[in-house]
Amino acid sequence: MNIHPIILLGLLFVSNSGFAQKNTSNSQLQSAIQEFVSHPDMKYASVGIQISEVATNKTVASHASNLSLIPASSIKVVTTATALTVLGKDYRFKTVVEHDGTLTDGILNGNLYIKGYGDPTLGSFEMEGVDTLSHLLDKMTKAIKAKGIKEINGQIVGDGTHYESAVNAPSWGWYDLGNYYGAGVSGLNVLENLYYLEFQLGTTVSKPPQIKSVYPTVPNLYFVNEVQSAPKGSGDNSYIYGAPRSYNRHIRGTLPIGNGTFKIKGSIPDPPYFLAYQLHQALRKAGIKTQGRTTTQLELNRIQAAVGATKSKQRTTIQTIKSPPMSEIVNRANTFSVNLYCEALLKAIGHKTSGKGTNEAGIEAIQAFWKGRGVNTDGWFMEDGSGLSPRNGITAKQLTAIMAKIAKDPNLYPVFKKSLPIAGGAGRLSYMLKGTPAAGKVRTKSGFMGRVRSYTGYVTTTSGKELAFTFIVNNHLGKSSPVRKKLEKLMVQMVNHE
Repeated sequence: MNIHPIILLGLLFVSNSGFAQKNTSNSQLQSAIQEFVSHPDMKYASVGIQISEVATNKTVASHASNLSLIPASSIKVVTTATALTVLGKDYRFKTVVEHDGTLTDGILNGNLYIKGYGDPTLGSFEMEGVDTLSHLLDKMTKAIKAKGIKEINGQIVGDGTHYESAVNAPSWGWYDLGNYYGAGVSGLNVLENLYYLEFQLGTTVSKPPQIKSVYPTVPNLYFVNEVQSAPKGSGDNSYIYGAPRSYNRHIRGTLPIGNGTFKIKGSIPDPPYFLAYQLHQALRKAGIKTQGRTTTQLELNRIQAAVGATKSKQRTTIQTIKSPPMSEIVNRANTFSVNLYCEALLKAIGHKTSGKGTNEAGIEAIQAFWKGRGVNTDGWFMEDGSGLSPRNGITAKQLTAIMAKIAKDPNLYPVFKKSLPIAGGAGRLSYMLKGTPAAGKVRTKSGFMGRVRSYTGYVTTTSGKELAFTFIVNNHLGKSSPVRKKLEKLMVQMVNHE
């Protein structure tokens, strides 16, 4: 069939006009991305962006989406979503008080144990529905009394051996380990493995702040205070340095001048020992005689190995304490970006799938899980479950693909989505997108560390479409706040996408 050239030209014009109209919002979004990556602050940066329609998996806009980049805390969504599926939303961790030996006429000729199975919420100040440390110790003491124990001739043992002895990923930074966000995870955790260190601020820059108190009491903890005073309003720029199971802590950096006090948070060196010590003290106050010392199962194992005694004694359960359900743990982990919770979930996933409560087993299980769901894992380098390691690497395309697959899982998505903060809404990200059309329409997990800023989550557009997205920026110039504000502009553009 012959078509007149003028008619053909008209058809092409109509076709191209329709194409241009259909993709106007796409081109605007792509232009906004190009404007972002062309900004002088991005001159030396690596930027990965992927925006996809959840329903169709079609790419809406992208930039270097196959570039493997450091995601910081945005990687938490992978750990938490996997935990909700592999362990289940109703899964609860347990902690058991038990004893070995014999109990005769109120006298326990044996050891008393607190055996942990990885619960990161035990005794938490922040987790709803959890007993505080004082209430926890009171309940344990009452359960021990109810068992008829009046005197203990053995030791009080904190047992965290359900997980490996290494409590943190090998690539975590030295400047992180002594601080609360660098607290490693054991089989036995308590108070989110942190303590509060209170300073009396210096009134002038020449007067250093002094340590006023430590709460709760951490036995054997020793501080070398090298903190200096800085101008008013300078904020917390102090860091606590110290290794796991080491009780020497150096504190360096600055705190602002003032007339009051200032609290920072540090990581408890050995949580199993700390909890055993606290229970030991509580038992004595309650009138239960104790003849032995406070120790840990890890230390007992070393002693037994040295003398060639490897046979463990049978234990009798006194009390079992359950954590809140996994859905609530994930909600706090994502909403408040709690590193400890995600590291506990990582090892729990490893133990569930392979019987090994190790960092390595957890990583292998998580990557195998998503590979089994069709995610290409080439270029995904995972070092931990929380994103604290600067050696983590994942592409924007991979992370967005995972988010889209979560959105299509009717059993997983409602619980998972609820755990993501709402930008511009009530809660942790209320400061973002205020006064913009995107306020309340973006749910996202953020990530932040030095020269790293990232976001991954979901957007509901004005036309009702749901988009999954990931922004990862590494090695930007200047401060992080301007980068965040520029990324917020991209979020507004996503909401306006047709």
